[in-house]
Amino acid sequence: MLLALRSRTNGQDDPDCQPEDSRWRRGRSGGAVYPAMARPPILSVALPSDTGRVLSIQSHTVQGYVGNKSAVFPLQLLGFDVDPINSVQFSNHTGYPKFRGQVLNGDQLWDLIEGLQENDLLHYTHLLTGYIGSVSFLNTVLQVVEKLRSVNPDLIYVCDPVMGDEGKLYVPQELISVYQQKVVPVASMLTPNQFEVELLTGLRITSEQDGLKACNILHRAGPRKVIITSALIEDKLLLIGSYKKTEEQPPEQFKIEIPKIPAYFTGTGDLTTALLLGWSNKFPDNLEKASELAVSSLQALLRRTVEDYKRAGFDPSTSSLEIRLIQSQDEIKNPQVTCNAVKYS
Repeated sequence: MLLALRSRTNGQDDPDCQPEDSRWRRGRSGGAVYPAMARPPILSVALPSDTGRVLSIQSHTVQGYVGNKSAVFPLQLLGFDVDPINSVQFSNHTGYPKFRGQVLNGDQLWDLIEGLQENDLLHYTHLLTGYIGSVSFLNTVLQVVEKLRSVNPDLIYVCDPVMGDEGKLYVPQELISVYQQKVVPVASMLTPNQFEVELLTGLRITSEQDGLKACNILHRAGPRKVIITSALIEDKLLLIGSYKKTEEQPPEQFKIEIPKIPAYFTGTGDLTTALLLGWSNKFPDNLEKASELAVSSLQALLRRTVEDYKRAGFDPSTSSLEIRLIQSQDEIKNPQVTCNAVKYS
């Protein structure tokens, strides 16, 4: 068709010389112009899955499974569309002798959010956050929560307040008050470990009753679901869960005793929170069942990890271990319940 050809004899092959017409688009070869295609819908928005669409803001490593690398794949296996934003991108986790990479700052995070907004892509059912290393970035995350809830007021915000473990703080001290005063009140579900729940509440956890009391303190601050993902109490490793079905009712509370495995793993906290998000979405009014499935799935994965290191001729008790995530996908999708919840009366 003659109108689709550009003469190279009069300068009209220069794109800057051509009038703007949204009905036509220049071909990559330079000469021909084709009718512009209508922008296709984003199917994860137009035809959302039964489970939901998650924005996950966490760390990322090229090698190994921590942060988003530990959370995204399991959530996808459980049926979620997941869009990851990497708060850091490192070559490997920081337990190695050396690591390299980049850290995303708050302005860069907000730039990504604005890019999504400009294309009407901000409708999420869930927001998941993990390791955050600065106050400025955490304050931007709070802006993200507000922005996402302006699009979907029913957004579920699952927060893993990664601050430290076993008495060791590995984020700046000033993040604690931001979590206490600003993050906890807007979270739907919190998944701290024992040390982190002590930081959030100021309460020393030395008994199961202390754990339940800490959950109640956090409920009063905002979130309806609180799960202390690991607490070593009287030589027992416990998950302690608490959830309020309504504002008026007292919380239902339970514990799960977790079998101890004589090894140290990286990425398990990130994986645990992802599994809790996934299964609690399937059983929104039964946090005990969701936690049973999450813990049982994790235990099967850890056992496989230990067995594989032994098969490789390595003593798994001598170093931190990278989890066998991909090899454990059947246990993630269809876990057999091996760890049972016991309700507190």
